[in-house]
Amino acid sequence: MTPAEPGPEGTRPPPTRRRPGGRTARIRQQVLDAVVAELGEHGYDGLTTDAVAARAGVHRTTVYRRWGDVGGLLADVLDAASDDDWQPPDTGSLEGDLATLNQEIQTAFTAQPPIATALIAASFRSEKAAQAQQRLWEDRYTRCEITVSRAVRRGELPPHTDARRLLIAATAPLYHQLVLLRTTPDPQLPGHAARTAALAAAAGAFADPPSACDA
Repeated sequence: MTPAEPGPEGTRPPPTRRRPGGRTARIRQQVLDAVVAELGEHGYDGLTTDAVAARAGVHRTTVYRRWGDVGGLLADVLDAASDDDWQPPDTGSLEGDLATLNQEIQTAFTAQPPIATALIAASFRSEKAAQAQQRLWEDRYTRCEITVSRAVRRGELPPHTDARRLLIAATAPLYHQLVLLRTTPDPQLPGHAARTAALAAAAGAFADPPSACDA
């Protein structure tokens, strides 16, 4: 993973977990690719360890021994997503950063097969997947905090702006429309939601009062 741009304490993403290389890594990737393909084609109810093993071209005992069950497979797919080198966009403005981030979200949730939606749905059916989904959300929010700290340094936002609250406000309309309501994607929504959140943040809507030690 490429290190994130330095920012305030707590904005640097957690270190990438070390994964084995060589044949073990190849088998893992084959299996995880098979999980994603099976999930996209058949959904959670049609996802089985035997089908994943067959699709990946590995023996079923390999899957059972390493991942145990469907929940373990899904958890590893989600954990693998945190091992990437993705970083939030840096367009030079808060609104631009949020709009680009929202566009990435909209693209992910409108892709076919609908893997992103299927993984979220699966997290409601499997405790292992739910825990991994939570880890992934935490990873992504932590990485995106640099977007807010950059905006503070540029003078776009007041100090003590709560990054998590701002990021949730900026991206929530996308999840609401695409995941909950399942409405037709609106090409204007990513930019509109970003602009609304940026304006609210600039007005201090997400700024925490300074602590006594800052006074």
